[in-house]
Amino acid sequence: MKMSKLFQWNEQWSVACRPNIAVLASLLALPVCSSAWANESVIDTLQVHGFLSQALIITDDNDFFGSSSENAGSLEYTEIGVNASIRPHRNVLVAAQVLSRRAGGETSDAIPTLDYGVVDYQMVSNQQRTLGLQVGRFKNPFGIYNQTRDVAFTRPGILLPQSIYFDRTRSLGMAGDGASIYHEERTTSGVFRFQAGVGKTRIEDDVDQALGLKRFPGSLQAGSSAIGQIRYEDNGGHFLMALSTASANADYEDANPPLNNGSFQFQPWVFSLQYNDELWSLTSEYALRTIELDGFNPAIDQKKTGESWYVQYTRRMDNDWQWLIRFDRLVNDRNDRSGTTYEQSGLGPAHSQFADDITFGVQWTPRPNLMLAGEYHHVDGTGWLPLHEDADASETSRHWNMLLFQLSLRF
Repeated sequence: MKMSKLFQWNEQWSVACRPNIAVLASLLALPVCSSAWANESVIDTLQVHGFLSQALIITDDNDFFGSSSENAGSLEYTEIGVNASIRPHRNVLVAAQVLSRRAGGETSDAIPTLDYGVVDYQMVSNQQRTLGLQVGRFKNPFGIYNQTRDVAFTRPGILLPQSIYFDRTRSLGMAGDGASIYHEERTTSGVFRFQAGVGKTRIEDDVDQALGLKRFPGSLQAGSSAIGQIRYEDNGGHFLMALSTASANADYEDANPPLNNGSFQFQPWVFSLQYNDELWSLTSEYALRTIELDGFNPAIDQKKTGESWYVQYTRRMDNDWQWLIRFDRLVNDRNDRSGTTYEQSGLGPAHSQFADDITFGVQWTPRPNLMLAGEYHHVDGTGWLPLHEDADASETSRHWNMLLFQLSLRF
């Protein structure tokens, strides 16, 4: 499909149909038009879709998602998801997705879990505006790709820019349990969208590991958190701009000396820009990330602001092929960009505090439900390298290369 036709289809859809936000999060189901709903029974609105992705990862140094630097690489990157939605009433959508994901670690890590599950009620829905409320586990509106990041067909590459979309602390940014309100206004100059949610963020072992707390007996318990995004798209589908922010909080409980019960706060700001032409897209996002640990002990307590950004160019060839080139930069502390102070304090190697990643990738989609992809990364630094319980940061290499291949299916 040519991009000009795609833009025209998107514009027609936005006027004629009700936004099906939860199902759009997977981009596997088509929207349900309100005019058509009246002629269907409830069971006719049931939609079930799914996807599967399997990757091979090979690195020369450092392990990424399994023992990728040994033998023939790692096959420990698998994503399997099934989602369903149904409309018990023309203004109510019930949608959920179950996800099994293994990204290194044990086989038990792939136990299916609820990725999202919402009851979505639309108070207002017409050609000019939509106003709705979601209750349950909702996908966080964060950046351009976060709400669809588990579906390989929605990603420009096998991996998203790791400086913004962390796989290292993935649970922190994926979803929240609570309530979310959204408002979409369609005007002659474009489409304005606003979404905000409150509740509890998901905090799992990956966050404890990244903060260096996994070796202690206590645990982080999610507290009250909030997230919001303002987004604009022009009517032609060429230009997109968004501002996202969040405040994720947690309390550290059941601590024993040398730690006290402390608190954790994470506050990111992400500014996103994208321009889409018929055959190419240019995307960039910039983020400031403030992390604060307070009340643990003087050796652990800290407040620092990290900085992330990337620039990405994707090129579409015919209808089946797409390639990308991307530069991605991460700094964990703006006051210690090189990590020198961190290393001199005896906390670990300097290169663990930053990462510069040059990425080349290609995707081939011979059929709408089949995609093959390949990707190469040349990385300076290990600032976003996923951590494992037995990993020793001092044994990692500053300069490393990674090659990925992925097969993806959907139905």
